[in-house]
Amino acid sequence: MTTDSLRSGPGTTGRSSGDGGPGAPLPDREHLPARVPATAAAGVPVLDVVVPVYNEEKDLRPCVVRLNGHLARTFPYPFRITVADNASTDSTPAVAASLAAELPGVRYVRLAEKGRGRALRTVWAESDAPVLAYMDVDLSTDLNALLPLVAPLISGHSDLAIGSRLVRSSRVVRGPKREFVSRAYNLILRSSLAAGFSDAQCGFKAIRREVAERLLPMVEDSGWFFDTELLVLAERAGLRIHEVPVDWIDDPDSTVRIVRTAAEDLRGVWRVGRALAVGALPLDRLARPFGDDPRDRALTGVERGLARQLVGFCFVGVLSTLFYLALYSLFRLGVGPQLANGGALLVSAVANTAANRRLTFGVRGRSGAVRHQAQGLVVFAIGLALTSGSLAALGAASGAPSHTTELAVLITANLAATVLRFLLLRAWVFPERRATERGDGQARLPAATALPVRDEPEDVR
Repeated sequence: MTTDSLRSGPGTTGRSSGDGGPGAPLPDREHLPARVPATAAAGVPVLDVVVPVYNEEKDLRPCVVRLNGHLARTFPYPFRITVADNASTDSTPAVAASLAAELPGVRYVRLAEKGRGRALRTVWAESDAPVLAYMDVDLSTDLNALLPLVAPLISGHSDLAIGSRLVRSSRVVRGPKREFVSRAYNLILRSSLAAGFSDAQCGFKAIRREVAERLLPMVEDSGWFFDTELLVLAERAGLRIHEVPVDWIDDPDSTVRIVRTAAEDLRGVWRVGRALAVGALPLDRLARPFGDDPRDRALTGVERGLARQLVGFCFVGVLSTLFYLALYSLFRLGVGPQLANGGALLVSAVANTAANRRLTFGVRGRSGAVRHQAQGLVVFAIGLALTSGSLAALGAASGAPSHTTELAVLITANLAATVLRFLLLRAWVFPERRATERGDGQARLPAATALPVRDEPEDVR
């Protein structure tokens, strides 16, 4: 993959490096400065909108002119429009070059090979803008959705943003064939890759640059599946994806080959699903630093005492008991009651300690996790002695009790063990010093900040 040429209007300085190496956590999301006179003077935009094209000599000029005019009227930050030419064989390069010469802030990149994903990877990797976006040249998506798309990235609220044609409030005009294919594809993503986003293939997306720097090297596809792979990996890494409902009108002259694209996408789904299943992707490189999640922070004025812990413990306890009983019934098919009880209690105890550590006592991170599990196993031993003693007493009293009777005795013994477990967890495993183990327990959430508007619209290029 090579870039044959890079021609542009003003403002095409090189890409700045991200914070830390590829193995370091992502930096905190921050609101981009409302006024950037120094960078604006140097020609560095806040937003870089990429328009990938292949043999679009007819639609390219009206698209770029309309997009440039819309951004100049409505976007409160410096911007750039980049035409990414995917090895066009018509007069598209000449049209792109003339647009770059005529319109300040418009540039074009010529690639030697085809592929929408290849074009986006190339341009985004070279861009110096903190927010990167792309849209299709046919402008099927109403441009009024562009500012809502990038605003959460500018404010620091989200990592990626996508336009969606499949949410209820979207207004879409297209044929039944494309509608069926789109919904069927997203159903496949939800069922096979557990995707939570609603529309993978809408040509209207944006990403923060520091996220793109870490995420792009993990994305293998260079064609139409590029969008899906990008979103699936971002979602699995815990990054925040913002969805914007769009007004979308189908382009009847679209050159997308539906059957061929669908087949390539299905192969991509299989490849990504297999990589995720075997843990072959280093998604930890996309982790946000500890404290970025507000759940990592203890807020002043928020009570985290006995009542809250009891609620969390009871919730975890109900789930653990159901899990334990299911395991016991499963193990009982092949072994005796004592072995079935011990195995079920051991597995459920590990899960119970982990759940209570996070949900009941609010301890996050890996620090102390091994010690907590070891102490939890001591608590497990006490519960094992109590429940095993109950089973032994039942066997001595009735000889061969029914399975229903065994379960009833175990439930009663587990209730007693549960009370003791909570007291031990609170006083011994997760005492009050846990706040200091997590760090500053008095951290406050930053105040919400509205998206600012520049005072000098004439500076918008």
